[in-house]
Amino acid sequence: MAIYEPIEDKNGRRAYRLRSPVSLEPIGELECATSEEVQTAVDRARAAQVAWAATSFEERAAVMYRMTDLLIEQQDRIVDTVIRETGKPRAEAVSMEVYSSCDSLVFYAKRAKKFLRREKRRIHGVLGLLKKAYVVYKPRGVVAVITPWNGPFVLALNPTVQALMAGNAVIIKPSEVTPYSGALVADFFREAGLPDGLVQVVMGDGRTGADLVAAGPDKVSFTGSVATGRKIAVACGEQLIPYTLELGGKDAMVVCRDADIDGAAKGALMGSCMNTGQYCCGTERIYVVEDVYDEFLAKVVAGAKALRQSDDVDATDVGATFWDRQMAIIEDHVDEAIRSGARVEVGGGRNPELDGLYFQPTVLTEVTHDMKVMRDETFGPVVAIMKVSDEDEAIRLANDSPYGLNGNVWTKDAARGIELACRIETGAASVNDMALSYGVNEVPFGGVKDSGVGMVNGPEGLRGYCHAMPIIVHRFGSGPASSYPYTPKTAEDMSKAMKFFWGSSLMRRWFG
Repeated sequence: MAIYEPIEDKNGRRAYRLRSPVSLEPIGELECATSEEVQTAVDRARAAQVAWAATSFEERAAVMYRMTDLLIEQQDRIVDTVIRETGKPRAEAVSMEVYSSCDSLVFYAKRAKKFLRREKRRIHGVLGLLKKAYVVYKPRGVVAVITPWNGPFVLALNPTVQALMAGNAVIIKPSEVTPYSGALVADFFREAGLPDGLVQVVMGDGRTGADLVAAGPDKVSFTGSVATGRKIAVACGEQLIPYTLELGGKDAMVVCRDADIDGAAKGALMGSCMNTGQYCCGTERIYVVEDVYDEFLAKVVAGAKALRQSDDVDATDVGATFWDRQMAIIEDHVDEAIRSGARVEVGGGRNPELDGLYFQPTVLTEVTHDMKVMRDETFGPVVAIMKVSDEDEAIRLANDSPYGLNGNVWTKDAARGIELACRIETGAASVNDMALSYGVNEVPFGGVKDSGVGMVNGPEGLRGYCHAMPIIVHRFGSGPASSYPYTPKTAEDMSKAMKFFWGSSLMRRWFG
């Protein structure tokens, strides 16, 4: 049974019936915005953004702090909405959706002024004697935030906070699988006192997202699949609209011969099964040096067998798969692996005791890179473990992937761990922990290869919602560095200057 299915709407619009992944019972209907309504929202946002860009960072921060207070006071409202749409455990809904959102709000409210303040930059060489340089971070205007279904509240809120603190207006287009959680973000901002038009939501499907990009926003921030990301990149390229794409992952975990096996086994289970394995930085491939393989596997198997799976969100460790289409992918990957020789240590299929979309926590061994489960994004609670001869083989296999979003290395030698992490072709990495990069607001986050384009989070991500505008100021009076008319002596003097400034190693050190 489909989680969302088309229905005939009396207004002639595209519409869908939504179902809970926990019970498969209907939970509401989604009516798609028309292309005209999407364009109206963008125009309205553009008008509202002018006054917002003129506000101070302190005024913007005040809204974020009020928003934080609302999230803390009304966290059950967020959690209940997220659980109704996703079926994730309450503990994960609180930590991933509410806690992380509050952290983002306070972090950027406190630091945006510092990250975006006007910078004075030293000009090198002789020009520095005549000129001063400044860089000013100007808001782009209207930002389209197109969000996924796996973190439906936080992944709509986090980019919105950054875009707003940079002085932009935002149009959120939530996933059609989890539309109500995304829409809550705009509701909370209105309640926090944000001026009308600055944060709006357009509800709908993939065509609605295409309409939003076509409506001419000044930047697109997209989180989702590689296939959709490519389409957005083409559409933005045709309009010369900047974009960031945070796409899929197939994150590798490397367990070294000197790893803390207890910690690594816990990290493998959490990294593979948290959020039912449905997060972009989920651990999907585990390479274990043969010296510690048996011990590691025994601990992972014991841990996986102890994981609880229930439709009681207050008494479960691994929740529902949010979308029936994703369940089909998980089943296909695991079934193909088994047919190709993989061994099922734990789980291996749907939970027969539950009515909803529940795939059992699964541990697979004897896997190879010929299998989808080690090659394509599975996005499910599957721990796929491969024995390797040494760390060099582990790194080689980790890099044998079209994806490069995150990864993790486990060793008691931190310096060695950093060295190995640097060798993984990935956007970010952790040592002795599962993927944490997205949750550390001080650092940028972004993928390489098929895992994305551009950076989000940190100073770099915040500045991505701005145009970095350089301003060059003449120090003495006015007038250009050179002027008409040109004479033969003009070129001769320039040639002499090049030889003087850069013709010797001593002068390069002074004027380089």
